[in-house]
Amino acid sequence: MPFPFDISATEGRARTGVLKTPRGDIRTPAFMPVGTAATVKAMTVDQVKATGADILLGNTYHLMLRPGPERMERLGGLHRFMNWDKPILTDSGGFQVMSLAGISKVKEDAVTFSSHIDGSRHVLSPERSIEIQADRIGADISMQLDQCVAWPAEKPAAKAAMELSIRWGARSKAAFGARETQALFGIQQGSTFEDLRRQSSDQLREIGFDGYAIGGLAVGEGHQAMCEVLDYAPDMLPADRPRYLMGVGKPIDLVEAVWRGVDMFDCVLPTRAGRHGQAWTWDGPLNLKNARFAEDHDPLDPAIDGPSSTYSKAYLHHLIRADEILGKVLLSWHNIAFFQALTAAMRDAIQHGRFEKFRRDFHARHTSN
Repeated sequence: MPFPFDISATEGRARTGVLKTPRGDIRTPAFMPVGTAATVKAMTVDQVKATGADILLGNTYHLMLRPGPERMERLGGLHRFMNWDKPILTDSGGFQVMSLAGISKVKEDAVTFSSHIDGSRHVLSPERSIEIQADRIGADISMQLDQCVAWPAEKPAAKAAMELSIRWGARSKAAFGARETQALFGIQQGSTFEDLRRQSSDQLREIGFDGYAIGGLAVGEGHQAMCEVLDYAPDMLPADRPRYLMGVGKPIDLVEAVWRGVDMFDCVLPTRAGRHGQAWTWDGPLNLKNARFAEDHDPLDPAIDGPSSTYSKAYLHHLIRADEILGKVLLSWHNIAFFQALTAAMRDAIQHGRFEKFRRDFHARHTSN
């Protein structure tokens, strides 16, 4: 395995550790801000670094359309292009196979789709996905190409997508080969069917990956159904490798997933919510558009570095109501900082054997709002 994964403490199924990469350590549990198009929306890389992020996520589908993989390589890869010197994980484009179902067609060999930008035709195979991620973009962690099904899914459809994902996983692994400075993660599929996830996990382990993701969740099934899958899905994956829950999620989702043995997360929620006036706090989300904040002198959270401790809720309310760009910047910055503070608090709680209490208290606060 190219990246050592050292687990320093556990509490129940929760664990904390470090995934060591040539570009720096990734402390787990880890939240990856999403840099869809070579940028975390409304933030500079220096601001993202200041929040404590160890790793970013880049989106293969969007980057292959614009600026394009070959141009990305000529420009020195994604790290140099966006001036980020820490690790980057790229998704494979598989999620867009589902989300753009109206303009894509899945076959055994590859998925063919039309660009949502200009209608141009593109073909994405497991081999091309790995080439783009590992060779053109230069990702530290690449993901196998998979097929994710929307929820609710009939079992035959979920089974077919899971089996195709396994075949694509084997092809992704063959294309990736053996690399000393880059890693490849496989993706468990199977929707909400335990036997399908078991089959997926067993076959992924036979192929052998550097890390394993839990895919096919956060697609509309809801928090409770997600937790029910996570009651068994992480334990099906190797305990000595990182487990990554894709596309999740709300703070309560992260806490409950860590409790069940998940190590890594990504989601667009912090910046998307920030652009729409929502701020996440230790007591739940606040809608800064609300008139009750118009004369609120208090900061969002004086304990979190950045705009949370510098600007009043009244000022942020004004910026959001006036549709000022600065409001989107400050709330996106705050939300990313909060998510990093949350994962740091979970790491500390697990390290000191008090995560069960942390989880119970956090759950109480976030379900009472």
